Amino acid sequence: MSHDRSWRKSSYSNDTIESACVEVSLARDALVRDSKATRGDVLAFSIQAWQAFVVSVA
Repeated sequence: MSHDRSWRKSSYSNDTIESACVEVSLARDALVRDSKATRGDVLAFSIQAWQAFVVSVA
């Protein structure tokens, strides 16, 4: 499921292999994963919860 989606890294990532970063995939829900372990666990949030998180850290 999560591997068939389009993923993007944080704009704060410097796109190097060593960078610690998360990736997010937005569709009907928001999925978040570790960019270094893309086949690992995925956290799922509602779009509303993800938007509230983004607003609170911006």
